[in-house]
Amino acid sequence: MCLLMWLVLPLLTTAQQTQLTVSTKTTVEVGEQFRVVFELNADGSDFRGPDFQGFTVLSGPMVSTSSNIQVINGKINQSYTQSYTYIIRADQKGEYSIGSASAVVNKQKISSDRVKLTVVAPTKSTSYSQGSGATGQPAQEAETLSSKDLFLRAMPDKRTAYVGEQVIVTYQLYTRVPISTITINKLSSFPGFWTKNLTDNAAAYTQSSQTIDGYTYTLAEIRKVAIYPQKGGELTIDPMELLCKVQLRVQPSRQRSYDPFEQFFNDPFFNRSIRNVEKVIASDAVTIQVQPIPAAKRPNNFNGAVGQYNFQTSTDRTVLKANEAMNLTLSVSGKGNIELIDLPKPSFPPDFEVYDPKVSSDIKTGPSGVSGTKKVEYLIIPRYQGSYTLAPIEFSYFDPTQKEYITISSPQYDILVEKGSEHDEGSLIAGPAQEGIRYLGSDIMHIKTQTNRLRPVNRFFFASTNYILINLLLIALFVAAVWIARRNRNLRQNQTLLKNRQATKVAKKRLQTAEKHLKRTEQNEFYAEISQALWGYTADKFSIPLAELSIDNVRTVLSEKELDESMIELFVQALHNCEFARFAPGDAERKMEELYQQGIQVITKAERILK
Repeated sequence: MCLLMWLVLPLLTTAQQTQLTVSTKTTVEVGEQFRVVFELNADGSDFRGPDFQGFTVLSGPMVSTSSNIQVINGKINQSYTQSYTYIIRADQKGEYSIGSASAVVNKQKISSDRVKLTVVAPTKSTSYSQGSGATGQPAQEAETLSSKDLFLRAMPDKRTAYVGEQVIVTYQLYTRVPISTITINKLSSFPGFWTKNLTDNAAAYTQSSQTIDGYTYTLAEIRKVAIYPQKGGELTIDPMELLCKVQLRVQPSRQRSYDPFEQFFNDPFFNRSIRNVEKVIASDAVTIQVQPIPAAKRPNNFNGAVGQYNFQTSTDRTVLKANEAMNLTLSVSGKGNIELIDLPKPSFPPDFEVYDPKVSSDIKTGPSGVSGTKKVEYLIIPRYQGSYTLAPIEFSYFDPTQKEYITISSPQYDILVEKGSEHDEGSLIAGPAQEGIRYLGSDIMHIKTQTNRLRPVNRFFFASTNYILINLLLIALFVAAVWIARRNRNLRQNQTLLKNRQATKVAKKRLQTAEKHLKRTEQNEFYAEISQALWGYTADKFSIPLAELSIDNVRTVLSEKELDESMIELFVQALHNCEFARFAPGDAERKMEELYQQGIQVITKAERILK
């Protein structure tokens, strides 16, 4: 029992600590913009914001996350926070309540408390965003945009670096006003640096919030670049320039008027608008002090690799026969300027034939920089038997964190080449590190033992019986295709004839649809389909324009077609019942069934007579 309590207690503590809190002002003024921040101290999903009734939502929710891990006396403490920030505006004074938000954590719904706010009238010294009015209208005041409301910063993770050392530059946009669009006017140039873009193609920028000098800013990560200095000295990164379209509120100022309707419609609650203002901002130039790589204790095989790396070599075999292939693979993995690294070249015995190496790389970019793996594969063919040795291969790099050179050495490989068999001299040699194929002993070709299918001499396919039959069949198919094309073209040109031929097909489809509505007792849909079936069939079959469709015209046209009088009456009665059946009293299902059967009967009899 005690053991069970110790196992369950941490789970209960975690569940009790999971909560969604809300923070905002409790008293605001009319026209004031303020923030409402919901914080969830767990990894949640399906966040649903509250209903800000009585307020105008200017932006949000802006999502940001943060995590923190601490190890104290061997105990790990971890915290995780998700923040959802809204910027809203108070429009009218009074007492209001912001509803609760919710999120899902471990399949459980977590809700926040409701918040009560008091909106008071603005003081005389308070200036909120308003705009300029038209002639004859109340004057408007526009919100001003200062340099503290919107600015861009270029923030390198270090100001001093060695040649080849990775430096990450992050461009962050700070804003206290709503922004509708962001356009990059000019990217920074990096003279003296090799660069790698770390920003993915996500539709939205990563956002968070930060308080500076008592003001709360929304941060958007615009761009992140990994740069590698290629020379020593003081190197300068040029500024980055953005064009931001800022949304400023415009409201008419209050003026005294004796017209009550003018005061009503000039109230800010009913006369709010947004004015878009374009603002060009630029980051400051950034200077990086670049130190040369120390010359003291520099290994002779150092080729400019700077970072933290691991070096490995491998071979697929060490015992083989002459003229057989083996593969030697060199691999460097780690973090740093890995794309600029040249791997060391092994020293091979003179009796080894070595193909040009295959170089491959798997480079990954992320917020922490560039990392990955670079491989070089050699295809080797020993030509003679004997014992050979592949000397150890050394790879050296400079670690800027430890400020020293590190050399990694591969093991020595002892290769035993046995005598090859006689028939191996004409074998094909290939390997995964070589795209081509080399043929050995190509001066003598093997005799083909496989027999091919033979045919009599002086017999040709041209002018044969099969040749003539195939050509006759192709001519017949061509004539048939031309006839069908002309027939379809004539039908398309004669719309009356085309409608006449398709009248029955269209009417049957509508009757099938009407039958479905009949089974579901959908009266309106049934009468619409049965009406379109009968009237459409009449118009298409007897070439009556839709504008001239009426029961009298139908009777006249049918008489001209010399139809039997009983058939004419049956047709007219069906059209008449179709128009008035839905309004006649009685059993609705029975009326629909009778009308459906009557429609089928009329169209069937008409088809028999007119054929």
